[in-house]
Amino acid sequence: MAEDLPKRPWPDTHPVIRTIAMPADTNPEGDIFGGWLMSQMDLAGASLAFDLAKGRCATVAVSEITFLNPVSVGDEVSLFAQLLATGKTSIRVAVEAWRRPRDSNEATQVTSGVFVYVAIDNERKPRPVKG
Repeated sequence: MAEDLPKRPWPDTHPVIRTIAMPADTNPEGDIFGGWLMSQMDLAGASLAFDLAKGRCATVAVSEITFLNPVSVGDEVSLFAQLLATGKTSIRVAVEAWRRPRDSNEATQVTSGVFVYVAIDNERKPRPVKG
């Protein structure tokens, strides 16, 4: 865990997604399942990629995923996405997840990662990013 890491300020942009972690999203130990968190991050990154590509995109890679702190049932989870780079057909997006307990206004970063998307056409073939 990274509880001893210095606190970072909450990102100064609006979250792409804000959701509540629910009991159905837990692993056998009762913490929020990392796969659920990654899927929320992918949704946030894909939203940004779709907007930039002006259409359908496919996730082709995920890297640099770091789980910093646990998420508990009932926590509000906010996901932030930031464009890192665009290529001819690809879009690289940094995604951060932050949690805020229901009984607090203090947010803590819980996960970060980099997602790569490729703009695709109706036949699921790569196409140029229209940006």
